[in-house]
Amino acid sequence: MSTRSDLLTRFFPFLIWWPKLDRHTVRGDLLAGLTGAVVVLPQGVAFATIAGMPPEYGLYAGMVPAIVAALFGSSWHLVSGPTTAASIVLFSSLSVYAEPGSMDYVTLALTMTLMVGVIELVLGLARMGALVNFISHSVIVGFTAGAAILIASKQLKNFFGVEIPRGGHLHDILISFWHQIPHINGYVTLVALVTLLSGIAVKRWWPKLPYLIVAMVAGSLVSVALTSVFGVETTGIATVGALPSSLPPLSAPSFSLDTIKNLAPASLAVTLFALTEAVSIGRSLGARSGQRIDGNQEFIGQGLSNIAGSFFSGYVATGSFNRSGLNFQAGAKTPLAAMFAGLFLIVIVLMVAPLAAYLPNAAMAGILFLVAWGLIDFHEIAHVLKSSRRETGIMGVTFLGALFLELEFAIFAGVILSLVLYLMRVSKPRIISRVPDPRLPGRKFNTDPSLPMCPQLHILRIDGSLFFGSINHVQEAFADLEEHYPQQKHLAIVAEGINFADITGGAIMVEEARKRRARGGGFYLMKVKQGLWESLESCSCLDAIGPNNVFQSKTAALTGIFQKLDKNVCRRCDKRIFRECASVPREVSD
Repeated sequence: MSTRSDLLTRFFPFLIWWPKLDRHTVRGDLLAGLTGAVVVLPQGVAFATIAGMPPEYGLYAGMVPAIVAALFGSSWHLVSGPTTAASIVLFSSLSVYAEPGSMDYVTLALTMTLMVGVIELVLGLARMGALVNFISHSVIVGFTAGAAILIASKQLKNFFGVEIPRGGHLHDILISFWHQIPHINGYVTLVALVTLLSGIAVKRWWPKLPYLIVAMVAGSLVSVALTSVFGVETTGIATVGALPSSLPPLSAPSFSLDTIKNLAPASLAVTLFALTEAVSIGRSLGARSGQRIDGNQEFIGQGLSNIAGSFFSGYVATGSFNRSGLNFQAGAKTPLAAMFAGLFLIVIVLMVAPLAAYLPNAAMAGILFLVAWGLIDFHEIAHVLKSSRRETGIMGVTFLGALFLELEFAIFAGVILSLVLYLMRVSKPRIISRVPDPRLPGRKFNTDPSLPMCPQLHILRIDGSLFFGSINHVQEAFADLEEHYPQQKHLAIVAEGINFADITGGAIMVEEARKRRARGGGFYLMKVKQGLWESLESCSCLDAIGPNNVFQSKTAALTGIFQKLDKNVCRRCDKRIFRECASVPREVSD
């Protein structure tokens, strides 16, 4: 019965929180959803502009995908929809294949959204939610900082009313802007500045107000005033144009094999980044609300939301930190709040879409400058710079890659580097020598180099799993012992820090056991975990080492190993570091 219940909640996770709904929770979710819908209105248009999509598609991406992700995800506060990172990667990936804003471009975006959703769903069903644990947070920090600079640079033409060729890299854009400085349009720049400054002022002095909406309205009013006084021909202020006031129309991705082949690398990059972002946000809010996030379920929820979005005119959606954080702060109790946000957004769009005819591109540029600035996490960047050289390297590579490479390659570079550094870290397990310390209760093992060692037995502790990546480090440690302590023919491994050993790791232990036996000594394991025992047994390495050489306690190990030591050496030894040494009389030379 419990198995069937677990299966149902896995495919229908809303069954977990749905019974918790009451008048109090629904009211909190309703207010939080309304707040989220108001906030996503300017953001959706802004993100669609970044993505090279018609503005209404940014709003569509916050409707159906948000509802589906809330229904099938695990987080109670995560809100999915269009985000800056996904938008800029989408633009970078698709602008080489089609003109941004064209129907061909939109079809490519829908196709990528479907591909991302399928990959996410497959990873979730395959229970690979732990995948994001291997992607360093520094990748996110570095990429978003680089993306912020790119967003601002691509809006220079709309902010200052100049002509800059599209599709160039950062240095191309800056060079083109330098040559266009004499042609800056003062009217356009004034609208952009009013938008930018009003947004900054509201965020600083009236933080409870939706600063993006206030900034958008302020810029639009200045644009209307300038146009009415001087005329459109004089001011040259272009507007976004009226948005269609309709429900998200049905759409159809392309199933062309060539298209899928071309979009595969970018789709994989977007998937890795989107899942990392969504799960990280979910876990961050879960830690504050006392909820445990299921990474696998979150993969499934994100996958289904993008699959649904691709057929309802939405482009790639993922967890939004701003909207999710606002959702939590606004008092959301369950995922119903995110569903309300999607539904309210539909209603709001039907009412205010025609007003976009008065929204100038310059005001959108000012809003995107605000968005770009908010993306740069200066506190986290400073923290990474101070705390770790490795993480600084990962962040730096991703940041520079975002500025000077294609964005999907920047993501891959950061992810691969974080994985390489992780493997380098785990490929060098901690290996230390241990000896009984008579000063400690029970003569516990210690690493104090001043303590005497047994002339026949060396005790080594290994903290880390023995797999193909760590074998070289372990072999070097064994070789070092043989070189510096040739008289210690017996070697005991304290294995309580070893979780498992693969075939290569088991083979190395068998080889060392054979070497020790050939020299008249022995190889022993003590405090063996079940995982290590099972992995050694499965590859028949346990028989080769010798079951009698494996001990589950320190006392049993020292008693058993002592019986195999050369008692002639023991009689001449003055170290006497084991209790068992007292059983052998010491010979005193004349």
